[in-house]
Amino acid sequence: MTEILSEKISRARAAISGTLIETPTLRLTSDRWRDVLPDISSGAVKLELFQQAGSFKARGAYLGISGLSAESRDKGVVAASGGNHAMAVAWAAQKLGVSAKIAIPQAADPIRIDGCRSTGAEVILCKDIVEAFAVMEESAAQEGRVMMHPFEGEHMTLGSATCGAEFVAAHPEIDMFIIPVGGGGMISGMSAAIKLARPDATVIGVEPFGADSMYRSFAAGKPVRLDKIATIADSLASPLAMPYSFSVTHRYADEIVRVEDDELLQAMRTYQDILKITAEPACAASLAALIGPLKNRAKGRHVGLIACGSNISMSRYQVLLKQK
Repeated sequence: MTEILSEKISRARAAISGTLIETPTLRLTSDRWRDVLPDISSGAVKLELFQQAGSFKARGAYLGISGLSAESRDKGVVAASGGNHAMAVAWAAQKLGVSAKIAIPQAADPIRIDGCRSTGAEVILCKDIVEAFAVMEESAAQEGRVMMHPFEGEHMTLGSATCGAEFVAAHPEIDMFIIPVGGGGMISGMSAAIKLARPDATVIGVEPFGADSMYRSFAAGKPVRLDKIATIADSLASPLAMPYSFSVTHRYADEIVRVEDDELLQAMRTYQDILKITAEPACAASLAALIGPLKNRAKGRHVGLIACGSNISMSRYQVLLKQK
């Protein structure tokens, strides 16, 4: 099993080479970090916000669409998302010459709606994410388009695994990785790749308290659906965990911790103050966990953070930061 997974990750890395960006990492060595970070031995952040389409999602979306049959490509793809996945699918479809239809809530950040349109995707504005998923399913049934799920599927996990493999290769000293969790597409792949290369490393996922489906799923030992979502981190606001991504995450990740929205806002400000990065809430989740619930446990460790994406308009960013 380990050998097969390793081969799949290697093939995935080859498939995206030259098209996706091997995003840079930055060591957290500036003196300005000393008053912020716990007493860690070293730290580094992988800047996946510089990825194609602005987030890690582009990796899995590209793998998924590039792996379609010629017949499926001719019919096109459809996705439902209010977040980074929408832009990733739209970008990947344009890159591969495939028609894309994106169902997106009308309340989504305008930068994401405009981003989808700019790549030539057909955008359907919906009342909410529930209606968006209904539109996606109808399009798949009536038009034969292939549904591109935002996190569930081997291609999404393998896309994230390429990110994890790059991070381990760039920083073999890291022994604690802190990874944002929405539905589980990122942490499933990253944790698998990390544990294959560094079995002794600690991999910890981080969710908002108001969208903690993976935390609750770990506690239950099976995928769990939430009754409601309440968080500013819309890119992490999955209402449920699903079988494939949950099973991979449960096998390779050590645990899931949770952070409050106020901790996300604090981490967003820290990225802006020190690195001048305009981080969306999900992008700041790893840092929020490090300076929050994991502060004591990270002492003396070599810590790896992931800045997973930053598709946020300045107007929404400013509104969020005024909350604290």
